[in-house]
Amino acid sequence: MANEERIAVDVRKIVVDATGAILGRLCSFAAKQALLGKEVIIVNCQNALVSGQKSNVIAEYHVARVRGGTSLRGPHFPKSPERLVKRTVRGMLSFQQTRGITAHKRVICYNDVPAEYHAQKKIKIESNKKTKTMTLLELSQRL
Repeated sequence: MANEERIAVDVRKIVVDATGAILGRLCSFAAKQALLGKEVIIVNCQNALVSGQKSNVIAEYHVARVRGGTSLRGPHFPKSPERLVKRTVRGMLSFQQTRGITAHKRVICYNDVPAEYHAQKKIKIESNKKTKTMTLLELSQRL
């Protein structure tokens, strides 16, 4: 009986490896799985790719980051890679409604692979290598 419960819990939890994945595709997959009721753990967020010319990508994210201003009221735009991924997922959910809030809580992001997820099977999301890209680690260092 305990083994059956463990299998049921494992089906509800998926681990996604963000290495080499385009940020938008990765986050749309994670948002959809979270809406379906699965707990989504995204590992290696710093290795996710943002497509576009580097100068344009940096300028876009810089504008979004500066928009918060100096006040404490926000909007608060993150700088670290795992928080950027989590915010991108939030943008793909209806996060002001109960359904979106609970789905957003089911998404967990890490910059590396924690010890408890080393042995688990990870889902890889393929990307097109022909486009110009930069990693989230590069982007966060330049913000």
